[in-house]
Amino acid sequence: MPGENATGLEHLDQPVLAAGVVRYQGEPVALVAADHPETARRAAERIAVTYEELPAVTDPRTALDAGAPLVHAGGNLVRKMRIRRGDPAPTAPVVVALDFEVGMQDQAFLGPESGLAVPAEDGGLDLYVATQWLHVDQKQVCRALGMPPERVRLHLAGVGGAFGGREDLSMHVHACLLALHTGRPVKMSYSREESFFGHVHRHPAWLRYEFGAERDGRLVYAKADILFDGGAYASSTGAVVGNGGTLGLGPYRIPSVHVDARGVYSNNPPCGAMRGFGCVQAAFAHEALMDELADAVGLDRVEIRALNGMREGDVNITGQLIDSAARWPS
Repeated sequence: MPGENATGLEHLDQPVLAAGVVRYQGEPVALVAADHPETARRAAERIAVTYEELPAVTDPRTALDAGAPLVHAGGNLVRKMRIRRGDPAPTAPVVVALDFEVGMQDQAFLGPESGLAVPAEDGGLDLYVATQWLHVDQKQVCRALGMPPERVRLHLAGVGGAFGGREDLSMHVHACLLALHTGRPVKMSYSREESFFGHVHRHPAWLRYEFGAERDGRLVYAKADILFDGGAYASSTGAVVGNGGTLGLGPYRIPSVHVDARGVYSNNPPCGAMRGFGCVQAAFAHEALMDELADAVGLDRVEIRALNGMREGDVNITGQLIDSAARWPS
């Protein structure tokens, strides 16, 4: 590596090429270039890697247990959010509770990760790539190549399907390294299988929710315990925890709130942004539980939402005033 072997949206915890430890199936360990894709594939198959099998965290629900294997030396917790508001020990005559599991989901855009790196006369290069974060990509590529921004020129080759999945680097640095090493343009494209293994997905989540309400259906309290599997590297897990925690109880008036949201490392594929990241997993839980509450008190499922919906002048679960005039900038 000519520069720093570290990338990442929020934390520089993901190497360009594995440095001593492979943390998930699909992590890059070597690069091959050839004048034909089939030649490159055959050459890659000839590379022999000797692995020592280490204890792995495959179930994120055990990642924070005492004695759990460490995915990273600093521990397996990426971020924890704790929200408390209202009565610390609330009770209610009607209580409903459910556990939820939301599986990993791939953005599955039609055009998989691909790009073209072209070496330039000034010793730098031009990278043509589809991305959502052009300048963030450039900063990470510059760090890995050890080059100033004026010599690493990124060209937006359209965005195409993205849905959050093009916020993280994929082949960006790899293609640039090969182009600089060979002195020739290098095109790199993931197959669909490589995309499934080697790039970010929606975070799986485990959620336990409890709602307490009056007999007429008015919410008294809500409790939520949310766990996100961030996979082997942080990517946007911190933001996902923030979204899941602060938006995890929906658009409802709730006098007492207890929320714990955590994101952890595991040896599963890295997870990142995907359309409403963090909110979608939580919305599945709180809306399903609202249906349960409606059935428990004998109300229509639309009616109970109208009864408990936020109005101007209410506060959300973090205590912020709901003000329609300040909702959007002019």
